[in-house]
Amino acid sequence: MNKRLDINLGARSYPIFIGPGLLREPDLLRPWIGAQQVMVVSNTTVAPLYLESLRAGLTGLQVAECILPDGEIYKGLNTWHGIFDALLARRFARDCTLIALGGGVVGDITGFAAACYQRGVSFIQVPTTLLAQVDSSVGGKTGINHPAGKNMIGAFHQPVAVIADTDTLSTLPARELAAGLAEVVKYGLIRDPAFFDWLEARADALCNRDAVALIEAIERSCQNKAEVVEADERELGQRALLNLGHTFGHAIEAGLGYGDWLHGEAVAAGMVMAAELSRQLGWLDAAAVSRIRRLLTRFGLPVAPPPGLGGERMLELMAVDKKVRAGAPRLVLLQGIGSALVTRDVTAEQIMASIDATRDQSAGG
Repeated sequence: MNKRLDINLGARSYPIFIGPGLLREPDLLRPWIGAQQVMVVSNTTVAPLYLESLRAGLTGLQVAECILPDGEIYKGLNTWHGIFDALLARRFARDCTLIALGGGVVGDITGFAAACYQRGVSFIQVPTTLLAQVDSSVGGKTGINHPAGKNMIGAFHQPVAVIADTDTLSTLPARELAAGLAEVVKYGLIRDPAFFDWLEARADALCNRDAVALIEAIERSCQNKAEVVEADERELGQRALLNLGHTFGHAIEAGLGYGDWLHGEAVAAGMVMAAELSRQLGWLDAAAVSRIRRLLTRFGLPVAPPPGLGGERMLELMAVDKKVRAGAPRLVLLQGIGSALVTRDVTAEQIMASIDATRDQSAGG
């Protein structure tokens, strides 16, 4: 049942391992550790569950731990700085390896620390949430949040391996599982219409954590992302399509103060707003928008912005998103299920109309 994919980036190429029980395979980690010093970065929720299993595969090495507080609210400069404190206190050298054991926050902040410590050290992603396994652990985007905007400080820094043990999904709260499914749906919307059809047919199995369905969803998501990253590692072109719903979603996260809504929840609502804007521009038909709303609703995800966050405030927050170019937000919109494009040719009035229409549709059932 275990799968292996490879991201081909020349000297920065690396494997993605997907399957159950990978944390209990001691020989899986060792080939990707270059020297004796290993720092495992995790958080207070994940470490009690999986740190001991991970450490069993690191016998004979100099292993230290840095346990972070849990939550998006801690994905900032102070927490990031604490990783450096831990590395320097133990005199970790430039040939050390960091291991990110946790969800997207742990992976992003550990990767950014690895990118900066002594101008760059190796790191391994061991994602324990569905969202991290299908998206944030793959592709080398690392970073931290700023109060003015999400992921505004960061670097491209590829891991040397990604090890996605699907057994960790058994302890994932239902809300976190749903948040990961939002990113899975994204791949179907931007480039893989057959995958979207597959998700509609297997929505119940995925919600019920069917192991075979989850592994296939993770594999197909990672394959889609791998192909995009291989073609555009640093987001100079088509990789921007992976941001479908994210400009709207990041505005929700920043507007609510990080942590009120999960990232995947904000992206789900953002994808519906992007779909509605696409419909208003004449690029997407109403039936497709309904299919998107219906699938996200089946996964238990929000399909409208939060009531307390008005359209004008969302526009203000979108203006400081990292995808802004020449003062205008770059939006990923849809020309059909499985077909996306990036555009700046949208007015503030059109964006506001899509936000209001999405909210009205949700209120009307």
